[in-house]
Order: sequence, then structure tokens, then C-alpha cells
Amino acid sequence: MSKLHRIKQLMLCIGLITLLSACAATPKHESTGEYVDDSVITTKVKAAIFKETTLKMLQISVKTYQQVVQLSGFVDSAQSVSMAGEVARGVVGVIRVENDLVIK
Repeated sequence: MSKLHRIKQLMLCIGLITLLSACAATPKHESTGEYVDDSVITTKVKAAIFKETTLKMLQISVKTYQQVVQLSGFVDSAQSVSMAGEVARGVVGVIRVENDLVIK
């Protein structure tokens, strides 16, 4: 009976180690909390861009990774590129903005 008990304990330890290592952040992957934070930042940036009347109808894609926001898509003027970058920088939690918008 003790051998079965030890096997169960070993399996439980392996399961816990696997679970804990899956939630740890690595340079290439985000932890669950970081992913949720980035999702919130993305949503806030999209909402802020939508509220800005000059940017409202433009096709701007927003992605966030480790609090760095990347803007991509096509806009109609250099002012729109600048305005989108300023709006994104104004969102709480944004560390840096990579503005890859292209003027069409």
C-alpha cells in the first residue's frame, strides 16, 4: 500500500511542477497575467482610437506584447500616423508604441 501512496505523491509533484512552470514568463512567452494585462491594454488603445473622431473610420490594427503596443494598417495622412501614436501612448500601462502605420 505504501508503494501506491508514493507513486501517487510522485505523480502529484510532477503535475504541480508542470503546472507552475507553464505559468512562468519566459523571454518568448507571456505569463497568464501578462497576457490578460496586454489584452486590457489592447482594448483600451482600440477604444481610445475609436473615440478620436479623426481616426475613427481608419483601419488601424492594435497588438500588444509585454506592454509594447504595435500599430499597423493604412491611414490617409502623416497627421493620422502621429495622432494614433499619441493616443496609444496616452493609455495607462503602455510602455512603448511601435507605430508601423503606412500612409496610402
